[in-house]
Amino acid sequence: MKSFVSILEIPVLEVSRAIDFYQSILGIEIEYLEFPELKMGLFPTEGQQVVVVLMQGEDYTPSSNGVTNYLDGGDDLQVILDKIEKSGGTIVVPKTPHADEIGYFALFIDTEGNKLGLHSPN
Repeated sequence: MKSFVSILEIPVLEVSRAIDFYQSILGIEIEYLEFPELKMGLFPTEGQQVVVVLMQGEDYTPSSNGVTNYLDGGDDLQVILDKIEKSGGTIVVPKTPHADEIGYFALFIDTEGNKLGLHSPN
C-alpha cells in the first residue's frame, strides 16, 4: 500500500528533552543533528515509509491543536502508554477501541506540548 505521508515533523522547544522522551516510550535510538539555526532528532529510517523528525528552531512551535499524527503503537499500544507519564508526558485519551473495529487508539501530550496519537491492532 502506498503511503501519502513522506515526512512528519514534530516541533519541539528542547530537542534533547524530546529525544529522551521518545526514546524512552518507543524504545528506539534517535539521532541528534545540529545545523546553524536548527536542531533535529531523526527517528530510525531503515524499513520506514515515513521519516519522522523532531524539529527545534525559530519557526517550530509545539501545539495540541490542529492535525493529530498517530505513531505506530506496535502490537499493543498499552505498552507505550504505560511509559508516557513516567517519561514526562500526559495521557489525554486512554486505550480506546476504534468505532470501525480496526484496532485501538490513544492520545497523549508529549513533553513539548504536542498532541499525538498511538494506534495498534490489539
